[in-house]
Amino acid sequence: MKCSKKFNHIELFAGCGGLSLGLEKAGFELTLANELSPMAAETFAYNFFNENFQQLAKKNKKPKKAFWLSSQFDSLTKRLRENPFSYPSLHEGFNDIPSDKKQLENSLIIGDIIELNNLIAQDKALLFALKSAFNDTEVDLISGGPPCQSFSMAGLRQKDSDKNTLPWEFANFVEKIQPKIVLLENVTGILRAFKDKDGSLYHAWFEVAKVFATKKYIPLCLHVNARFAGVPQNRPRFIMLAIRHDIVQKLKPFFKKESAEETLFSPSLNFYASVQENVEKVSFGSLPYFDVSIPEHHKLFQSSFLKHLVNHDEVNVKSALDDLKIHNPAKPSSFIKNLNSEFASILKARKKISNHELRNNSQLVKCRFRIYQILQQCDNRYITNSVFNILKGKENNLPEDVWDKLKKFEYLQDNNQMKAFINKVDFEEYLKQHPTQKQTQKALDPNSPSPAALSIPDDACHYDEKELRVLTVREMARIQSFPDNFVFRSKVTTGGKMRKFEVPQYTQVGNAVPPLFGLALGKSVTELLKLLEK
Repeated sequence: MKCSKKFNHIELFAGCGGLSLGLEKAGFELTLANELSPMAAETFAYNFFNENFQQLAKKNKKPKKAFWLSSQFDSLTKRLRENPFSYPSLHEGFNDIPSDKKQLENSLIIGDIIELNNLIAQDKALLFALKSAFNDTEVDLISGGPPCQSFSMAGLRQKDSDKNTLPWEFANFVEKIQPKIVLLENVTGILRAFKDKDGSLYHAWFEVAKVFATKKYIPLCLHVNARFAGVPQNRPRFIMLAIRHDIVQKLKPFFKKESAEETLFSPSLNFYASVQENVEKVSFGSLPYFDVSIPEHHKLFQSSFLKHLVNHDEVNVKSALDDLKIHNPAKPSSFIKNLNSEFASILKARKKISNHELRNNSQLVKCRFRIYQILQQCDNRYITNSVFNILKGKENNLPEDVWDKLKKFEYLQDNNQMKAFINKVDFEEYLKQHPTQKQTQKALDPNSPSPAALSIPDDACHYDEKELRVLTVREMARIQSFPDNFVFRSKVTTGGKMRKFEVPQYTQVGNAVPPLFGLALGKSVTELLKLLEK
């Protein structure tokens, strides 16, 4: 087996680069990346190309490794805050795409995937350059996570949603470039059935699988969880690996009879054959997805090329965050040492930890965070609901049995001192003085993986009673398994109407594929690609 070759990949919907970072560590070289948001692109370029957009903008210069597909502005300063949903159509705005397509190798194209597909259709030189990976070869992998929740083939034909077209555009790009393997990542919600405007049920993941089968790719659909790949977060995700039909034929001789690989791919091959015969007659249920939470499926993961997705010990929040505490920080855990060491050869060395600036929290919010910490320690839904009924103004009194549990704890007072309450009436009044209508806020459990990292900073507060605050960007990044040398750029957060199009640091972190998860995915894909070299 030849092991010296590095594989190549194209990254669509690249975001800030979490998946790209994991894939690079797994042995993939970036051929091209595409990202819609200039804010996420700023972070991508800073870490992978060492290009500082802010400094370049001040000097009225343009980046050398990032190219705008189409922009309203010639000025880089204005581009960095441009609404990406207002990009002009191709050839109507300012365009940076060079005539020498070789300059695009290992670069980032900032713009809409729809317009990128239009450009490829018009520019044969660009199509040839991408299809040959700029190097007279083939593209090994195209990866990305297009929004798929509203997608159906019927919906696509009706053109009733702009988002409906994105999985199709992803598939169209794949059809043009013809990579050996496709990796599609999405939220676990894609597995839930949706209703169209006529009330009929459809399953978005199944619709996406059908599309790729029509493009001559054989889909293997998985429900996995990043925590099994060593990420300190409970992050279930849908993964589709789609393998070009001729590549599957080359791989089949390596799949022994009754092996895990044969079990995994057999239904996909049957599904593919049915789609080729008549896609309109292919009904839901003809293609399964393999769920890591099902013991029989978990065994298939363990004994196949997918083993990298399940072979890591669980990592808790304390191991990820304890050394970043402001008060009495611990020494970095073995998890942090290994995480930073894992990606040290890829990222530029940094002298200090960035993105760890504290956000201001009012005294009222700090008091409320202390309540959340206690509720987390109690870990009892009945107690939590009883307290929130008062916090939300639905009730005036606590049940006696709840008071008996909560009176044992100390609560933050206005003088910043911790104190337990002596009587129930005073405690109920305290709760009423700290109202909230928020539905999702909670304190982290230091002894478990974090809940799925979201993109809003106040969705979770710290677990330590001396750290009554939301997590910093760096702490959120740790939960997502980003190494400390990975720096997040652009605005820290945003709000109001700008949330519809801005992608600030917290959102970049929350939307990213965890790098350790990307590494596990990359190792799995690499195992298949290496078989082709035997």
